[in-house]
Amino acid sequence: MSLKGLLRPEFWNADKKTAGPYKSLFDYKRIWQLCFAILVVVSLVPLFILAFIDFNVTRVAIKSENMLRGARTTSNTRRSVAYFLEERKSALQLIVKLDDFRSLPRKERLGEMLSALKNSFGGFVDLGIIDENGKQLAYVGPYNLEGKDYKGQAWFKQASDQGTYISDVFLGFRDSPHLVIAVKHFIDDVHYKIFRATLDTTEFNGILSSLDLSAGADAFLVNSSGIIQTPSKWNGKVFSKMSFPLPEKSFRTKVKELTLEKDLRAIVGYAYIEGTPFIIMVVKPEAELMEAWRESRDTLTWISTISVAVILLVMWGVASYMVERIYMADMTRSKLLQKMEHHNRMASIGRLAAGVAHEINNPLAIINEKAGLLKDLFTFNKAYEADARVLGIVDSVINSVERCGRITKRLLGFSRQDDVELRPVLPQKVVETVLSFLNKEAEYRSINVTVDVENGIYEIVTDRGKLEQVLLNLISNAFQAMKDGGSLLIKVGRGEENRIDFSVKDDGCGIPATDLKRIFEPFYSTKKQTGGTGLGLSITYGLVQDLGGQMTVKSELGVGTEFCFSIPVNPIAKEESRK
Repeated sequence: MSLKGLLRPEFWNADKKTAGPYKSLFDYKRIWQLCFAILVVVSLVPLFILAFIDFNVTRVAIKSENMLRGARTTSNTRRSVAYFLEERKSALQLIVKLDDFRSLPRKERLGEMLSALKNSFGGFVDLGIIDENGKQLAYVGPYNLEGKDYKGQAWFKQASDQGTYISDVFLGFRDSPHLVIAVKHFIDDVHYKIFRATLDTTEFNGILSSLDLSAGADAFLVNSSGIIQTPSKWNGKVFSKMSFPLPEKSFRTKVKELTLEKDLRAIVGYAYIEGTPFIIMVVKPEAELMEAWRESRDTLTWISTISVAVILLVMWGVASYMVERIYMADMTRSKLLQKMEHHNRMASIGRLAAGVAHEINNPLAIINEKAGLLKDLFTFNKAYEADARVLGIVDSVINSVERCGRITKRLLGFSRQDDVELRPVLPQKVVETVLSFLNKEAEYRSINVTVDVENGIYEIVTDRGKLEQVLLNLISNAFQAMKDGGSLLIKVGRGEENRIDFSVKDDGCGIPATDLKRIFEPFYSTKKQTGGTGLGLSITYGLVQDLGGQMTVKSELGVGTEFCFSIPVNPIAKEESRK
């Protein structure tokens, strides 16, 4: 089966000739569509289901992994920030334990403390000692803050109440972002002082900026009111409001998937830092996190598309091949049934012809004998001896009887033509025998029949009965296609490769080009309205093949039709030469 035959099978154009409840069994295009659909469903549906499951499982797995990484990054950052603050708070607590501040330390002593803290920990800006009334008693640092009153400041109230305090980032008297760590120290059972240190946010911010994050990711701190404490890619400057809602309070690291501005999906990790007003926020755009998955998905999509195309092409070919085999088997079965029907018909006609011929031959023999006797009586009777008219009538009766005898003899020969017998025959004699059946119709319809036999055509070895039937069918069809007064040309000549060519050409109505392609198909007829069965040319084509020949047709509407076939001169010799 050729590639073209696989892509566009022959049975797609097969005529739906069968009617009744079993017509769907011979609708080969529908059978092919059903077969192709079943093959596609069986092969592709499991593939699509597995691909869909794998697609979603992989997506969920990658998303879970990204959320786990977000949680790990958030947790590590929370610990770093908490350690940074806790470390500095512990340093201040150690200082107040070593020096109970009952008497104010000299400014040089505070300076030494500040210098030691800067060198050991970094981030310290200034130090101050504040009494229980909020007045700063001693100060060392870059600003002139000695004597400042912090009684109305929120951080002072909380430090007085809690004992230790870490503030959020604020501007304060110095009008620059900073945060405060304050430690309360009792001088006696009633009175206390607060040791206060200011931290620069630059080093504090460095903890977050040192994180190894992607280009679109962001890590920042907010306070409990949702105010930005460190610079943020997503939310802008410090002291601006966070663009998405404040998460619920939890000292454990949590990760959520949120929709941010412009319908942008992001994985947000957060954790409240215990003992501080800070909340660590780590934001990672889902688009960046899923980029590797999308690249794999695109690659898998292309591979799947090509695979599906190949599977569809293979399924197309398999379905076409299977249905083509069914179609060819049905065509073979149909041809065999046609041959059986034809042979049965011909056998019935042969039996009828033989019976008619025998029934006619008996009275003809009596008539012939009686006519001969009557002629003898008239000949020896002197009264009629000279009467030529009477003897002429008797001779006419005898000639008619002989003519009837020849006709019945041909009928008997026709009844035996189904018997396969290869024997030498003269093509010209076969043509004359066939025309003897049709001469009367040709005379009645004034059809001019011309027989052109090439010189030097001798005997050929073939089945005479089948050859006669082929010519009889073709000439009969030509008579039906012609109007009265038409012309018919029968040619016999030498062909190629030791073959004999026959041609039957009429000047009838012609055959449309659309019908020429299917003219030899069983049950296909252009004369169904006038009683055509569509078997004549199909049977004729089969008979020519049985004789080892080939048959072609050429036709033009309004001009005429020519059927040509060639058969081997000696098929027995040809078969032996092949062996």
